[in-house]
Amino acid sequence: MKRILCPKCENYLSFDETKYNEGQSLVFVCEHCGKQFSIRLGKTKLKATRKDEKFDEDAGQMEFGSITVVENVFGYKQVLALQEGDNVIGRRCVGTVINTPIETGDMSMDRRHCIINVKRNKQGEIVYTLRDAPSLTGTFLKNEILGDKDRIRIEDGAVITIGATSLILHATPMND
Repeated sequence: MKRILCPKCENYLSFDETKYNEGQSLVFVCEHCGKQFSIRLGKTKLKATRKDEKFDEDAGQMEFGSITVVENVFGYKQVLALQEGDNVIGRRCVGTVINTPIETGDMSMDRRHCIINVKRNKQGEIVYTLRDAPSLTGTFLKNEILGDKDRIRIEDGAVITIGATSLILHATPMND
């Protein structure tokens, strides 16, 4: 399966590329915004599915940990690096400025859904704190909904649910 990006709303559409030949033109209608557009099959126009993409988890950009995003509907996996300070997490959308955007078609996820704050304590250890942005559908930690003013400390392996999407925290390993 291959995914292409709608030029209007930037929603992803999937199709089976094995049924078509290279150089063939295809017409799509975006199920999200109704935009009709065409592509010509070739190596540059197609985007690999998240499952096929490779990500170097040993890279230096993982200094403050990461989150693994798994869409429950299609199982597309994304790994997003966290940075020090507030990591505003939400659905990627044109015009919305957030520093941890998730590429998804999950409309139950807000554009600004939750925030993971990453900071060092006095001992130099990295501390992760989760809060709702606030969102319309709520932020869940271990199937418990966070209150409007809740600030919950989370650890490595914490499972967070926003909309129909799950996030798994991967904390930075402690230096012994």
